[in-house]
Amino acid sequence: MIENKSNREIFNEYQAPTSPYPLGLEIDYAKGVFMYGTDGKRYMDMISAIAVNNLGHCHPNVVKAVKDQVDKYMFVMVYGEFVQKPQTDLTRRLVSVLPEQLNCTYFVNSGTEANEAAVKLAKRYTGRAEIVSFRRSYHGNTQGSLSISGNEMKKNAFRPLLPGVRFIDFNKMEDLEQITENTAGVIMEPIQGDAGVRVPDVAYMKALRKRCDDVGAVLIFDEIQTGFGRTGKLFAFEHFGIVPDVITVAKGIAGGMPMGAFIGEREMMKTLSHDPILGHITTFGGHPVSCAAADATLKTLIEENIIEDVERKGQLIEDRLSVHPAVQEIRRKGLMFAIDMKDFDLVNRIVMKCIERGVITYWFLSTPNAFRLAPPLVITDEEIHYACDVILEVIEEEYKK
Repeated sequence: MIENKSNREIFNEYQAPTSPYPLGLEIDYAKGVFMYGTDGKRYMDMISAIAVNNLGHCHPNVVKAVKDQVDKYMFVMVYGEFVQKPQTDLTRRLVSVLPEQLNCTYFVNSGTEANEAAVKLAKRYTGRAEIVSFRRSYHGNTQGSLSISGNEMKKNAFRPLLPGVRFIDFNKMEDLEQITENTAGVIMEPIQGDAGVRVPDVAYMKALRKRCDDVGAVLIFDEIQTGFGRTGKLFAFEHFGIVPDVITVAKGIAGGMPMGAFIGEREMMKTLSHDPILGHITTFGGHPVSCAAADATLKTLIEENIIEDVERKGQLIEDRLSVHPAVQEIRRKGLMFAIDMKDFDLVNRIVMKCIERGVITYWFLSTPNAFRLAPPLVITDEEIHYACDVILEVIEEEYKK
């Protein structure tokens, strides 16, 4: 009987698995950069739950905003029908910090839904069918988002997927010629995350923007991992001196609450409202509690100048870890890291041993010879040194085996 099962037994026997090897940590509570197991063990979260908790766990401003909104109402109507203050407050704050042409928000439930919707928008706005994406990209795991992701190993078991998707090489100037008058939209991570934190050249990004302008293609930036301060700017596109036509966001947007959005120019976004009417709809998108959390998150990032110190903290971590001879390369932007080792076996041992020592690092889906770090932006120097001490001790032990 399930009533007599432990939490771990229910997790293992009744909850659908995402892999044969779940970590299975039982978390009791979390605060700041730390999570605490039901056995009392403390874990330092050096990945921010995969770039979600940019403000750390249970930031008091976010918790207060959630509690205040719950006392008013939680859900009153599907998205887009009622005027709801948590949504309008968040829209006001987002539009105030984005370039002028990114002036219309559509709130959804997740990053993959934001990318699905952005691709629909590009097709609807241009009347074209082709989508251009990039090899080694990752945009989500639903059918549409998987179709525009560049990891063939993850896709083969689920074919046929969406037709009309062309893949080009990231940061390869000559491939831009494959963006043509048949292209509805180009979707890219301005910094590729799952590919191992790949940062393109500024000249390439400017050429990409010009090519899309020349052929009339919608340029979509997937800022789901890179947004909300992760790279040392509020959004990663700010590093390149260009503005996309649409951005998609999720992960770090709402301080740990589930939420996503796609944002573009109002006249473009309006095309989803007619011919057909309700061209994109969502029941729980823009949930008022998530919007309240997101507004508090963005307000805190800006008013407490948290993003201004991200690059310095990232450089401190890079300086500490790069001295070890086992570290072959560190690719980084802000507090978004890929740390290359010689092979997956070493990476796997490092990740697992760090977890044993109470420091959470993690793998990449498609970069097996590197491990990821993406600590909360609020991490202190003392916490950085502690984490780096543990990671270096583990690397030293495993490297010698």
